[in-house]
Amino acid sequence: MSLLGDYDSQNIFAKIIRGEAPCYTLYEDDDVLAFLDVFPQSFGHTLVIPKRSAARNILEVDPDALAKMVLAVQKLTRVLVDELQPAGVQVAQFNGAPAGQTVYHIHMHIVPRFDGDQLGMHASSKADPAELEKLQARLVKRING
Repeated sequence: MSLLGDYDSQNIFAKIIRGEAPCYTLYEDDDVLAFLDVFPQSFGHTLVIPKRSAARNILEVDPDALAKMVLAVQKLTRVLVDELQPAGVQVAQFNGAPAGQTVYHIHMHIVPRFDGDQLGMHASSKADPAELEKLQARLVKRING
């Protein structure tokens, strides 16, 4: 898909926002939703999306929605670092297929990086639902604690 085009209201993230598809929610407010990636590149891989913006990428998102998303990314990055103790953390946002974007609703990735671990190929393998549920419980407890 090219960098420019029309927003598809049937994309998976739009469905998650509307409650038509499940997710492992970590954080939600009126403007932002954060959840675990079911095809993680590393343990704790989290996605953060704006809920009120039908934007495919950073070129289309309104500045207020972008600011709220980035503030949530910072908050959740702190939670992930505190809870999981990674050696590093990668924060990424992709625009267009050639840049690696696969879902055309603007989103940011928070990818904890651990010493000795190779970064997995995104969408190459699905995480174990039981492991995602355990991790979700740990992180939600820390977020709400």
